[in-house]
Amino acid sequence: MSKTNFFVKHLKNINKFINILLEKNLNKLNSKNLSYLFKNNKIILTFVALFVISVSYLLLPTFFNQTDISKRLKNEFQVKYDLNFKFSQNIKYNFFPRPHFITTDSKILDNKKEIAEISKLKIFISFDNLFSIKDIEIRDMILENTNFNLDTKNYNFFIELLNRGFQGGKITINNSNVFFKNIEDEVLFIAKIFKMKYYFDSKKLKNIFYSENEIFNIPFSVESFFSEDNKKNLSKINLDLMKLNIENELIFENNKKIGKSKLNLNKIKRLVDYKIEKNLFDFHIFDKIDQPDVTYKGKFNFKPFYANLEGNSDQINLNYLFGSNAILAQLLKTEILNNKNIDFKLNINAESVYKNSNFKNVSLNLKIQEGLIDTDKTKFQWKDIADFELLESLIFVRNGELVLDGKLKIKVRDYNNLYKFLLTPKNYRNQVNQIDLNFTYSFDQKIAELKDIKIDNKINDNVNKILSNIILKKDDLQNKIYFKNLLNQAIKSYAG
Repeated sequence: MSKTNFFVKHLKNINKFINILLEKNLNKLNSKNLSYLFKNNKIILTFVALFVISVSYLLLPTFFNQTDISKRLKNEFQVKYDLNFKFSQNIKYNFFPRPHFITTDSKILDNKKEIAEISKLKIFISFDNLFSIKDIEIRDMILENTNFNLDTKNYNFFIELLNRGFQGGKITINNSNVFFKNIEDEVLFIAKIFKMKYYFDSKKLKNIFYSENEIFNIPFSVESFFSEDNKKNLSKINLDLMKLNIENELIFENNKKIGKSKLNLNKIKRLVDYKIEKNLFDFHIFDKIDQPDVTYKGKFNFKPFYANLEGNSDQINLNYLFGSNAILAQLLKTEILNNKNIDFKLNINAESVYKNSNFKNVSLNLKIQEGLIDTDKTKFQWKDIADFELLESLIFVRNGELVLDGKLKIKVRDYNNLYKFLLTPKNYRNQVNQIDLNFTYSFDQKIAELKDIKIDNKINDNVNKILSNIILKKDDLQNKIYFKNLLNQAIKSYAG
């Protein structure tokens, strides 16, 4: 169909619609209101004429050549946002609720490499100057169901986009994913974008970036903007589930990025100094005023990937590491760390355990090498009674649950105080020096399976049966009573 015939068809449809309306209303006319109609026919005809002209004007982009449209839109995106778009051949036009183009299966390129695959793209244009394709001006843009592929070369894509011109429009990204990859093009982790928005705040006179996301099943929101001199990027990050708020300041200095953050976790406050240079991320977490002894230092090297985290604290909260909603636990469940190219070491020393003062002098060791995650040589002390050490231990995912499997060595320092704590009858208080056992612990179900229990290198079948399956309760007091009863049963069985 030619453009002329297409335009004529649209005018015929409009004319038909108007005739139907007039026919319905003319059938209701009588002698009394007929004269009123003739007096006001100029108003009706003017309204109809304006309606036809307006619709015809809004339909003008329908007749533009597809190739010309694609070239114009690509040029506008390049100039306005410094984005290199690749459109599919089919670009549709709609004027309701306001003029916009729709295209599917579009892409954003960076040095000929695809960094975004867009399922559906809406491009809203200005009402002005629709007569010529050269005068079309982009206003807003909505990306639906987009997959972003980022790596060490373009990881700051979203931050750089914030420094573009949004005075004339905004960018919205809905229901999308961000795939972060390593140099071997393997996916390290995935972040979900529920809603992301770039816009110009006319009151603050600056571009604003706001996003609602999820990573490792943990939802969070981000708001970010640049300082007036564009040398600093300021942002706020909220993780409501963890009650964590982060205020961040990132300074751009030549080839380096120097940052400072304030972390508020419940009532705990921490400061973070960090530096990003080429493939290295170096950071220091501390609290000089309230807890000067609390400090963590770490490095992440991305090419090749190597990371280490060392820290000293007066107290460690294991729920932040291995709780059901903890970032590390969720990260381990994805199994993306089971990669032979990842080398990671963590060593945290703490004087006590949060909400469990009986455990102290904790040395938590976690190592990821050759695709294996182990906690060998992790040590802790229970009161002044016994020392615990993990050996040949591995963390892995089984049926979607996080599991720790290994050996446990228990050196009993003071067996008399052990019996006093357990309120064990005196006739069962035999001397015990060392206990060795194999165990499997489910972090999700809080169930421990103990086996091959040796007391001073001797296996007692009755003890193994009694302690074979330990189920922890949510209440700490219930756990204490439960443990005392269970251990006393095992002690009585061992003593005969």
